[in-house]
Amino acid sequence: MWEMVKAGGWLMLPLVICSIAMCAIIIERAIRLRIQTIAPAGLTSQISKQLRAGSINAQALRQLRQQSVLGDILATGIESQPHGFNFTENQMQTRANELVHLLEKNLNFLGTIGAIAPLLGLLGTVIGIIESFMAVNAGGVTDPAMLAAGISQALITTAAGMVVAIPALIAYRYFQRKIVDISMQLETQGNQLINILFYSDVKPSHLSVDDHLQHPDQGLHYEAS
Repeated sequence: MWEMVKAGGWLMLPLVICSIAMCAIIIERAIRLRIQTIAPAGLTSQISKQLRAGSINAQALRQLRQQSVLGDILATGIESQPHGFNFTENQMQTRANELVHLLEKNLNFLGTIGAIAPLLGLLGTVIGIIESFMAVNAGGVTDPAMLAAGISQALITTAAGMVVAIPALIAYRYFQRKIVDISMQLETQGNQLINILFYSDVKPSHLSVDDHLQHPDQGLHYEAS
């Protein structure tokens, strides 16, 4: 393997760096984008029971916010409830967009790796072929077998670029779709909390609900870029 890397020339160095970065991002995002970590099952139902029991206090909200991304959004909604439906919805939507943006961390870099790796490989091949033919023109190579060997070495960079680009693009598309699914889950759970706060008899003892919309005509919309 190391001999192949050396045979590919100096452009193999950025390709090796891209491959290391790609692996690191894929592993980190695979760990970070676990649905049970971001939006634990049954969390909204649990919060609903606590709201009905009036057991939500400042400490419980801090713990909820630290528990998960969904918990952070739900805590934002509960804290905003006294200010009415519109304010609560806007605050939850703003916070959700901020958190979804954090979930997209490094994905653009992963997509960039998938885009430039084949170009680096192609550049290495072109440079290698140019050098081989320049040697022929200068009279330094008279054996066609030696010319073929030089071209085969140049093609190594193209193969290396493909090896890096293919998994990078697959992972990029996969994580993009996963974030869209997570955003839909967060939107659904956020709207469920709004229904609990403004369409039920739940009035937590520590909150003072003076004004809320009786017939709102819009819901939460969290977008993933």
